[in-house]
Amino acid sequence: MVQTNEITITIDGVQIKTRPGKMVLEAAIDAGIYVPYLCYHQGMKPYAACRMCVVEVADDGRGNPGRGFPASCTLPVADKMVIKSGVTQVNELRRNIMDMLLAEHPHGCLTCHRIDLCGPEDVCLRHVSVNDRCVTCPKNERCELKDTVRYLGMNLESPLNYRYRKLPIEVGDPFYDRDYNLCIVCVRCVRVCEEVRGDNALTVIERSGKGLVGTAFGTSLLESGCEFCGACVDVCPVGALVESDHKWEKARRVERTVCPQCPIGCQLNLEVNSFGKMVRSIPEINAPANKGQACFKGKFGLDFVNQKSRLKRPMVRKNGKLEETTWDEALGVIAQRLGEYRGDAFAMLTSPNSTNEEQYLAQKFTRAVMGTNNIDQTSNTRPGLVESLADTLGYRAATNNVWEVENAQCIIAFNTNLTEEQNVIGVPVKRAVKKGTKLIVIDPREVELTRYAALWLRPKPGTELLLLGGILKEIISQGLEKKDWIEKNVQGIDALKQSLASLNIDNVAAETGVVKGQIQEAARIYGTAATGAILYALDNIPSLLHKDCVYALASMALMAGNVGRPSTGLCPMRQGANEQGAWDVGAVPHLLPGYASVSDASARTKFQKVWKLPAPQSQGLGVVEAFDAMRAKRVKALFLVGDSPNFNNGVLGDGISALKSLEFLVVMDSFLTEAAQQAHVVLPRATFAEKSGTFTNIERRVQTVRPVIAPKNLDAKPEWWVICELARLMQADGFSFESPAQVMDEIASLTPIYGGVSHQRLEKEGRLVLRPATSNPLPNQVLYSDKEYRGLQWPCPDPESKGTAILYSDGFPGGKARVMAPQFRKVSLGDGLVFVPGRVLLQSHREMEVVKGKQNRIVREELIEVNPQDAASLGIREGDAVKVQVNGHSIQGRAALRESLQRGMVASTSLFGQLMTELDASEEPDPMAKTPTLLIKPAKLAKV
Repeated sequence: MVQTNEITITIDGVQIKTRPGKMVLEAAIDAGIYVPYLCYHQGMKPYAACRMCVVEVADDGRGNPGRGFPASCTLPVADKMVIKSGVTQVNELRRNIMDMLLAEHPHGCLTCHRIDLCGPEDVCLRHVSVNDRCVTCPKNERCELKDTVRYLGMNLESPLNYRYRKLPIEVGDPFYDRDYNLCIVCVRCVRVCEEVRGDNALTVIERSGKGLVGTAFGTSLLESGCEFCGACVDVCPVGALVESDHKWEKARRVERTVCPQCPIGCQLNLEVNSFGKMVRSIPEINAPANKGQACFKGKFGLDFVNQKSRLKRPMVRKNGKLEETTWDEALGVIAQRLGEYRGDAFAMLTSPNSTNEEQYLAQKFTRAVMGTNNIDQTSNTRPGLVESLADTLGYRAATNNVWEVENAQCIIAFNTNLTEEQNVIGVPVKRAVKKGTKLIVIDPREVELTRYAALWLRPKPGTELLLLGGILKEIISQGLEKKDWIEKNVQGIDALKQSLASLNIDNVAAETGVVKGQIQEAARIYGTAATGAILYALDNIPSLLHKDCVYALASMALMAGNVGRPSTGLCPMRQGANEQGAWDVGAVPHLLPGYASVSDASARTKFQKVWKLPAPQSQGLGVVEAFDAMRAKRVKALFLVGDSPNFNNGVLGDGISALKSLEFLVVMDSFLTEAAQQAHVVLPRATFAEKSGTFTNIERRVQTVRPVIAPKNLDAKPEWWVICELARLMQADGFSFESPAQVMDEIASLTPIYGGVSHQRLEKEGRLVLRPATSNPLPNQVLYSDKEYRGLQWPCPDPESKGTAILYSDGFPGGKARVMAPQFRKVSLGDGLVFVPGRVLLQSHREMEVVKGKQNRIVREELIEVNPQDAASLGIREGDAVKVQVNGHSIQGRAALRESLQRGMVASTSLFGQLMTELDASEEPDPMAKTPTLLIKPAKLAKV
């Protein structure tokens, strides 16, 4: 007998196919049949709190009628089951349930916190029944409860006495407000926090014998361990949780695009009001890269597109002052002046959130028009992050999809603060740990993932490569390498073993400060796991060690056979939203589009035929070298796109002073930043929300960026248009593009890995999402998900190719992967102390106070951790008041002596909530773009 995974059930006379294990409600939704619900939400376990989805079971599949009226969200399907949902008896029961919900939901003017602002002629709740025209509720006309009342045909009159909870409205925490008087206790917010995000910031509390939603710790989100991702806001069906900004605004239309804040490539549905302003960001629930999730940057950090301080017109410096002018004059000045700096006196630095099409045109302009390879992105300060991957595996990119780590048996997080900088990838990591995955964190800093780690290896800064060598040696010593797989797929293993032979595990432990047993345990966990994934960022690793660290990490993956399979591989944690795409299309100083070397004569000939101009062959300057060359007066003219925190955080030295040394500076940006204030010409830049193009995310997924808004009284342009106009003024051919789609066509014709990518195909392959009719009450995320756009993952060599999800599943480009043998060594960071900052969501063992006010803030005494021997040499004892001086800034706190801390290190771990209050109160037009990272720096420690 043939087994089938499909069964048939009937709902209100409609036969539908589904699979065993599904719940009746899920099967109905999959089939586009609407059954009312308020507590169920896609991606969460069934809960049956609201009982709104009750149904009648006319036949349980065995010829028997069901008993009672079960909740369909917890009722498993059975073959030949017959369900009645729309019958009178069931709907009457739902109305009775709704009456009970309304008995604890505001439906009168006396509960309105704006009552004192209203006059007798104002239309408000005093003039209508229960919850019709809820004009004083921020969720008015987007409330699932109200829509469900209408769907049930209720007369909006409740026979039950209303009981107001008299709870204070919490508006002092960052980014979103909480009014639990409006809460219907569906517990969606608690469940999404725990089940989906892997956090526990919200919980069900008891008040006067009744269950309500509240914070897990304290009364403020700042002390609860909230990561301010906004997932709870996205799933709330009523007005209990709403965004603080544009709280009362209604959406008139919704547009899909891609977030510009980090390289995960989250698809967002942006709500736009009747005035053309973007008012809300709702993550797309069917997006492959984010699966309905976002982070504090993507959820609450996009309002910069609405800022009144945005640059409105081009500006040219005249008599020492920047003055507004026309585009014609500004571009004319640039074209004339740049003609004086052709060759290596010129450099161009693009933004990491420039589109693929803009990155391609920028490198083409720099090479073909300006005659130099001095092209890079302002975020590309760690090129070694991916260079070594090309030498060992073949491609400079992540091997697998980010969500696959949820099913890995072991995850290594190497010097990465991904829960802040690439937040959404932290979701599958934390979910994996909750399912039993072993997480190994290698980082001197205490970051959020250390709270989830089975092992936290905390080496002395500068000794990380030695530690990796110790783990590799132990994998071999314990006989954990996959010998048969290595023999078929890997070469160079003998050279690696020879390099490791000189390492002594006891010496490694002594140099790194990591206990020998922990090194051995890390090797055992990773080496014995059936699937292991490595996530790495090289945060604070000295640049001299970048390539060798990646060689070592790639060797670990190859030794364990963790390449080319699901839930394995390596993922470099890039910084910028489109940094991967910039590398792909050649916006780097040593590579042409498609990763051909600039020294490759045949490759240059191919591009020269299309560009009609020669491409220079000598390697150009990357962003770090370009700033050094500015100071040395070798680079005299710069075209700079966008702002960067690297100008001020010391990564590029004193970046602003370097810009001041230029003879000619063009800055294209959305705001008059500190860099723009040094410019000779400033061009207003269109934001991600106002242009077309594509981004390529961290997993090689090419996705479409769409225009969402068109601000009035703002003459901002996208880079692709500006570059084409400049090239035309400088009499260069090959830039007569009329749209980004045409630019992508040229990219595809010259870049084999993008051969099958086009704007038309990306749009055409969007698949309709089957869902109940949108006239029915639906959660916003479901309501907005009309199409599923999966993008295309390169290599995608031709239009028939479906793209490549997992690299190397069919082998390596060179036949075999090549293990490289690093020189395992340490790099000294100096004789003095180094400050190692940390940041976590929650430290429940530490005392703290939240001072309530217009903006809540955390007050607590910081602990300055120091090794007892270092403390003794400075005359510091446990509990002494001390001060740490770091780059002109100081941190005060109480000394905490820690034997586990390496000598030479001074550490302090702050709370994520403190960062959130700073960002929420920031005067910066785009504060999320300059979120401070955790940089290890030289420090001085003194007793106060």
